[in-house]
Amino acid sequence: MAIAMENVATNGQAGPVAVVQGGALAVPTLLGRTAPRIPVAGRIRAGIKVLTRRAAENQRVRAIYERGVEQGKSFDSIEREIAEAFPDLKNPLLPKNVPYFTVRGEDFPNPEIARQITDLFGEDRGDGVKRLYRFPVVFPADAWQSVMPHELVAWTANERRFWSEYAADGQTRYCMSHAPVPVVSGTRRAIRVWGGRKTMRRADNGGLCDPESCAEYQDRKCNLSGRFIFFIPGIKSISAFELPTNSFYAMNAAIQKFQTIGFMRGGRISGFLDGRRTPFYLTKRLVEVPRIDEEGRPVRTSQWLIELEAPVDVAALLRPDEGLDGAEARAAEALNVLEGGPADRRFAGGSVVGDDGVMESSASSPRAAPAPDRAAAPASQGGPDRAAMPAHSARAEAQREPAANGGDEAARVAQAAAALGVVVERFERYAEKRWGRGWKMNANGRKRALDEVAGFADDGEGFRAKVDAELDVFS
Repeated sequence: MAIAMENVATNGQAGPVAVVQGGALAVPTLLGRTAPRIPVAGRIRAGIKVLTRRAAENQRVRAIYERGVEQGKSFDSIEREIAEAFPDLKNPLLPKNVPYFTVRGEDFPNPEIARQITDLFGEDRGDGVKRLYRFPVVFPADAWQSVMPHELVAWTANERRFWSEYAADGQTRYCMSHAPVPVVSGTRRAIRVWGGRKTMRRADNGGLCDPESCAEYQDRKCNLSGRFIFFIPGIKSISAFELPTNSFYAMNAAIQKFQTIGFMRGGRISGFLDGRRTPFYLTKRLVEVPRIDEEGRPVRTSQWLIELEAPVDVAALLRPDEGLDGAEARAAEALNVLEGGPADRRFAGGSVVGDDGVMESSASSPRAAPAPDRAAAPASQGGPDRAAMPAHSARAEAQREPAANGGDEAARVAQAAAALGVVVERFERYAEKRWGRGWKMNANGRKRALDEVAGFADDGEGFRAKVDAELDVFS
């Protein structure tokens, strides 16, 4: 870490050091100084588009639309084709809310993927057409903001015109726009811009995003726009897929699900939900949505909204053996196997593992006896991992001692993090960002911190990578 930071200081780059999988450090480069983004290779739509009443009256327009749908073209392509053939016909398509998702070949770089998704997860619900009503997903990151990015945005025909961004304090919301392209003095020749167009705060509104006083928002030219980013189990792709949505209610409900699952899994929403490889599911549900009409009166309308499902046994997520005791049990079992003993988890570090998987601490429980030459064995005989195990075991024993008070318990958590290679000051910065400044004073906050550190007991590099990413990449 120190060498990497020195390199940043000497080469003049102010970007943070990025942490890649496995804990390796990557010094920022010309093309890699921004926060990492998840590449997307295909788009699933939340609904369909149909012809307007005026467009449907034209037989040639109907033929273009029906041919495009049959060929699997995207609705954007169909709309462009109609516009080229009938330039006087403005906005020939309009969105329609339906109970299923749309998977079209042209929305994927490889159209075969669209067919695979429909074949694996499509359903025929009695109308003779196989459609996508519900499908499994796993999310590639633990921060819900990364897997469900969203913003207020106003579009021109070709690009974003204005969009919202939050300041570093997470409170102030700015209205952003593209900066004018600079030109060479005395000429009209544009200067070559490195790294793409620059952005700036919008000048005519003080740079602040205030929807109630924004002309674009009031004219419905600026709207909330978001998307889910995920992988689909069973679909082989190195890039993720996305599902765009403009529904505040759908995104707000998904945030609550993310936060609930994250709370029960120590902050994790990525990957499968449990050891049975249970994924999230995306489906749709018909709900009554409140809104304010043009005259300011509250009304309710029925809409099919995207719903995030987590069909998992909550009790399994909260099992005590998945916390510190479970990590100790797994570590003790691994040590016992490496020392030639049987793989029996019923006697692990003074804890008894019952048939139901619940840990019961017992002072009289028998322990696996250490090998006679274990303390005297040189590192060269067992390799680096073998040599590190006694220290890990001692650290686990120190953590098992009951805390006299919250401060002692918090100190032991920080010491455990230091044993994994994260200095105390840096861990406390990470803990404050992750669980709030009061985590030391809150028993639940201390428990969550302890559970997270213990979960990485056998993966110091992974824990350092997570801390570095949170502080240096997503800061």
